[in-house]
Order: sequence, then structure tokens, then C-alpha cells
Amino acid sequence: MTSLSSICVYCGSSEGGDPVYAAAAAALGRAMGSAGIGLVYGGGSIGLMGIVARSVMAAGGHVTGIIPQFLREREVMLETAHDLVVTSDMHERKRTMFERADAFVALPGGIGTLEELVEIMTWAQLGQHKKPVLIANINGFWDPLVVLLRHMSDEGFIRNGFEVSYLVADRVEDIVPKLQAAATAPTTRQKPAAPASIPIADL
Repeated sequence: MTSLSSICVYCGSSEGGDPVYAAAAAALGRAMGSAGIGLVYGGGSIGLMGIVARSVMAAGGHVTGIIPQFLREREVMLETAHDLVVTSDMHERKRTMFERADAFVALPGGIGTLEELVEIMTWAQLGQHKKPVLIANINGFWDPLVVLLRHMSDEGFIRNGFEVSYLVADRVEDIVPKLQAAATAPTTRQKPAAPASIPIADL
């Protein structure tokens, strides 16, 4: 059993076209800070990244920003974060984020957010970690990804024994409770119960 002291949040460096995404990022940050859960994230001060980080800090939570040197200006590093780690490249950034987090959440974002989410799911599929991964499906943003994963399974590219278990939350207020429950569950490999987790083979 593992306690949940930090969550890595993947999200966009823009706010997106619908105000619901920014509102969700702010609400998640408040929930994490109020629960005493620290944030590990990409270190930027703009977009959803900046919103969730400032919201965690405003609620009394600890923020660790991890950013590669070449993105310090492009993503405008959040200088007020409690811990700032500048890495040499993206690979080191993602590895450091993984090592410092107990769980992972993907808020809406662009191709970088998608890449981070898929990579951490792949690591879990290959048995490299058992940390919970949650898709924050705000406003149905990630529905196309779920459809694609179902298609991969239907076409035989996700085989029995290699299912990917992940959590889905359509409401931001469900994110922290779902991750807390998953983080404290026994670590023996069991098929998660729906709807808390959706094995891809069952989609």
C-alpha cells in the first residue's frame, strides 16, 4: 500500500478554447492543496500549467516544477514554485517527474500532454510501475483517445495479458478521491472494478 503525497499533472501550456478547462485546473489545484498533496508538473507559468500550480500554492500545497533548459523562456518558468528543477532535456524531465510523483493525472492539453500520458501508460503496461494513472475527461476532451484505445484492442494490438488499466474522472471533484483510493489499494495485480478503472480490453 502506498500513500499519496504528490501527483504529477500533465496539462496544456495554453488554456484551451473553453473556460471549463481553466476552471477544472483551478479546482484540481485547490483540491490537491487542501488535501496536503503536492504538485509535480512541467514548471511553466502559463496556460493550465500555471493555473493548477498557483491554485495548489494558494491552497497551501507544495509545488515542484520540472522544466528543460530550452523551455525555460518558451513556457515561462514559474519562479515562485517551491522547488524548481531545470533538466538538460525532455527525457530527463519526464523521468524526474515520474520519480517524484505517486500518481499521474492528464488534464486537457496538446500533443505534449498526449505524449506524456501515453508514455506513462506504456511504462505501466510493460510492468515498470504500478502508480495510478487518471484521465481527467473534462467536457469529454479525451473521448477520442478512449475510442482509439478501443480500436487498438479490437484490432488485436492490445493483447490479453497486456491490458492497460487507468482511471477516468469526468468530474474534477472525483480526481483526488479516486487517486487516493487507488494509491492505498493492495499492490497485488487485480482486475480493477468498473467504473473506477477501465481495462482497455473491456472497452
